[in-house]
Amino acid sequence: MRSSQTSEAAVRANEFDPRGKLPAATLLRALSPDDQKIIRNLLSGVVGYIPNELFDRRDAQARLFDRPVAVQDDSGVYRLDASASDGTDPETRMFLRLNYCRRRVVELLRARGVTRLTAADLQELLHWERAALEARNEIVRMNMPLVLAMAKRTRIVGIDVTDLISEGNLALLRAVFKFDVARGYKFSTYACRAILKSFSRIATRSARHRGHFPTEFDPTRDRGEAEEERRTSLEADCLGELRSIMERNAAQLTDVEQAVIRARFALDDTAPALERRAKTLEQVGEMIGVTKERVRQIQNKALLKLRSALENAILAG
Repeated sequence: MRSSQTSEAAVRANEFDPRGKLPAATLLRALSPDDQKIIRNLLSGVVGYIPNELFDRRDAQARLFDRPVAVQDDSGVYRLDASASDGTDPETRMFLRLNYCRRRVVELLRARGVTRLTAADLQELLHWERAALEARNEIVRMNMPLVLAMAKRTRIVGIDVTDLISEGNLALLRAVFKFDVARGYKFSTYACRAILKSFSRIATRSARHRGHFPTEFDPTRDRGEAEEERRTSLEADCLGELRSIMERNAAQLTDVEQAVIRARFALDDTAPALERRAKTLEQVGEMIGVTKERVRQIQNKALLKLRSALENAILAG
């Protein structure tokens, strides 16, 4: 129990919740839209990092960033330079860079406490967060073929491969922030397990969905059109059943109640098509010689009878 509490305390020591620490609006507006988005995303939830003994050394920053974070290759494309003179492999170096940057962010936010961030704070946060994002993006880029390979190899019936790839990419992003290079494992091994778990989750969700909605998916129709067609079909079925109930008088309506319902809801089949229009309460009252309030009372009583008859018919069907 004690070791569990110690482990939880260690995790909390590497995390910080900066929500509510937004800088003054004037400082935020002075930033570019992209930088504003970075700051808002950064301050919208818990920020954390995976610790490493290297981070406590005085020369940690120099060891990790002894070369520019981004270098231009022969084709003119800027890429992260993960090489190192100390023999550290590129993957390990990228993860150390990522978590070192995240640690600097956590330390800065924690040091400010409840005070608002200054302009200098924002620039420092942007510097380290951009570097962290560059490292993360490079790790994802190097490992994205894993998602495609595993999506093609996985045999899950009824799920499009593009959905698997989308879910796998999200799992890959989450795995990057949880991986600890100090454990000695390859990230590809860790990521493959995370991707497979995500495939399992989407398969479970898909099976549950098919259990609730056992219909074929038609990509030519969007959700709104499908719902509208279903609603129209249901209305037509109910109207047909209602006409049948009226013809058989299964609801045991009086002659006056039948006349009111037919007039109010244009159910009189004997009238020409152009004249089949619902009448107002006042029009129906004039037709049968009563006030519109009395028509309302007759209508409500008749509707209760019809509803009961309609429910019985649906249940019987």
